[in-house]
Amino acid sequence: MGNPVVHFEVSGKDGAKLQKFYGALFDWKIDTDNPNNYGIVDNGGEGINGGVGEVPDGGDGHVTFYVSVPDINAALEKAEGLGGKTIMPRTEMGDVVTMAFFADPEGHMVGLVEG
Repeated sequence: MGNPVVHFEVSGKDGAKLQKFYGALFDWKIDTDNPNNYGIVDNGGEGINGGVGEVPDGGDGHVTFYVSVPDINAALEKAEGLGGKTIMPRTEMGDVVTMAFFADPEGHMVGLVEG
């Protein structure tokens, strides 16, 4: 096996706004009780660990992860209702995977996998 994904990070100019967005979208518990207000995502023992926070020194933000959801169309609709934008609608990639992409309120692209 290659190197597995063990952490994800979302960062941007407004960390608190991103924490609220992702917490609401995926029902994540995000703990910001630390000196940097960096949001540690409680994975409840499932999936990978991650964090959501503000970019230090006003740099550009980034995001890198895919999220498994039971219904991609419902997740895209919810993302749009929270200020996101669909980039690629639900797309079947043969019989391998069904996926989509959306942009969060700061324009970070996020992948969804139906599973």
